[in-house]
Amino acid sequence: MTEKVQKKLNDSPLARWTVLAIVSLTMLCGYFLTDVMAPMKTLLEEELGWSSSAYGFFTSAYSWFNVFLFMLVISGIILDKKGPRFAGTLACVLMLVGCSLKYYAISEFFTLQGDILGWPARVMIASFGYAIFGVGVETAGITVTKIIARWFKGYEIALAMGLQVAVARIGTTIALSVTVPIAKYFHSLAAPLLFALILLCIGLISFLVFCVADRKLDASIKDTAARAEESFRMSDILLIVKNKGFWLIALLCVLFYSAVFPFLKYATDLMVNKYDVSIELAGNIPAMLPFGTMLLTPFFGGLYDKKGKGATIMIFGAVLLIVVHLLFAMPFLNVWWFAALIMVILGIAFSLVPSAMWPSVPKIIPQRQLGTAYALIFWVQNIGLGGVPLLIGWVLEKYCQTGNPDKPYDYTLPMLIFAVFGLLALVVGLMLKSEDKEKGYGLEKPNIKK
Repeated sequence: MTEKVQKKLNDSPLARWTVLAIVSLTMLCGYFLTDVMAPMKTLLEEELGWSSSAYGFFTSAYSWFNVFLFMLVISGIILDKKGPRFAGTLACVLMLVGCSLKYYAISEFFTLQGDILGWPARVMIASFGYAIFGVGVETAGITVTKIIARWFKGYEIALAMGLQVAVARIGTTIALSVTVPIAKYFHSLAAPLLFALILLCIGLISFLVFCVADRKLDASIKDTAARAEESFRMSDILLIVKNKGFWLIALLCVLFYSAVFPFLKYATDLMVNKYDVSIELAGNIPAMLPFGTMLLTPFFGGLYDKKGKGATIMIFGAVLLIVVHLLFAMPFLNVWWFAALIMVILGIAFSLVPSAMWPSVPKIIPQRQLGTAYALIFWVQNIGLGGVPLLIGWVLEKYCQTGNPDKPYDYTLPMLIFAVFGLLALVVGLMLKSEDKEKGYGLEKPNIKK
C-alpha cells in the first residue's frame, strides 16, 4: 500500500503546491479583466455618454451565455467528460476572445454607429465581448476548483482553495487600483483593457504549464479503481439536482455573491457619490476588500481543514455581510475612513463564506460529478451576477437620482437591497447546517484525514 501511495504525484507537497501556484496565476489574470471596467463607470458616462442603465446592461452581460444558453452547465459536462486540461485551455481561449472584443468596443478604433437591439453599438459590442469572457472565466473557475479538489483530496483542500481565491483577488485589487490611473496616463479608456489582454496571454501560458504536470499525475495513478471513480455519466446530473445539500450550497452561493460582486461594480461610484472621494482615488477603497481576502481566506480555510465548523463559518460570514450593507446605507459618517473601515469588515465576510463553501462541495458530491456540480452552482450564481447589476442600474436611474451634478445618485436603496441578499444568505446557511446534522455530510468536521 505504501508503495502505491508514493507513486501518486499529488502526494508530493512540492508538486501539488506548485500546481496550485500555476493555476492561481491563470485565475488572477482572468479576475483582472472581470473587474477592470468597474472603476470606470463615471468615466464611461463622462467620455462615452453611457447611462447607469447602459452600464448595468453591460455588467449583466457577464452572465448572458452562462445562464440563458446554459454554457456553464455545458462547460461542467465537458470538464467531467474531457478533463481539466481540455476545459481549462478552452476557457483561456474564450477569455482572450472576449477581452479582444471589449478592447475593440472601448478603443478609438471602434467605428460602428447607431444602435443594436436598442442599445448604442459600442455598449452592445462591449457587452457581447464580456458575455464571451464570462463563459471563459467561469469555466476556468470550475476547472481550477476541480483541479484543486483532485490534487488536494485528503490534504489541505480548504487552505488550497482559500489561497487560490486569495491570489485571484490580487487581480481584482490591481483592477480596482490601477485602472483609472492607467486610463488617465495614456489618455485612453481602452488602455487598461489592452493590459488585461496581455495578462490573459500570460494566464494561457501558465495553464499550459499545468497541463504538463497534470499528464504526469495521470501517469502516476496506476489504480484502475481510482480512474473509474472519475468517469462521469450523464445520469449523474439527475443525482446532483436531487441532492438537497447541493441546492442549499447553490442558493447560499448566489445570495452571498449577489451581495458582493455586483456591489463591487458600483462601489467606486458609491465612494464618489456618498463619501465624496475623487474619481482618481475612489477605486482604492473597494480595492481594500481583496487585500483582506488575500490574508483571511487562507486563514479561515486552514482553520476549516484542521478544526472543521464549515457551516458555522458560512453563517457568521452572512451575518457580517448584513451588517456591512446596513452601515453603507446609514446616513451618517459619510467620510472616506469610515467607508474604508466598512470595506475591511466586508473583506472578512468575503473571506469566511468562500473559504468554507467551496471545500464543502466535495463532501456532498462525489469526485466524478464535481465538475458538473460546480458548474451548476456557478450557473445559479450567474443568475444573480447577471440580474442584480441590471436591477441596481435600473433602481439608481429610476429612484435614486439627486439632481446634483457632483453627486448624481443616492445609494441608500441599493445598499438596502444588498442587505436583503445577506439576510436571505443567513437563512439558507442555517438550513444548510441543519441539513448537515441530518445527513452527516461532515461540514462541521475537519478536512485533513489523519
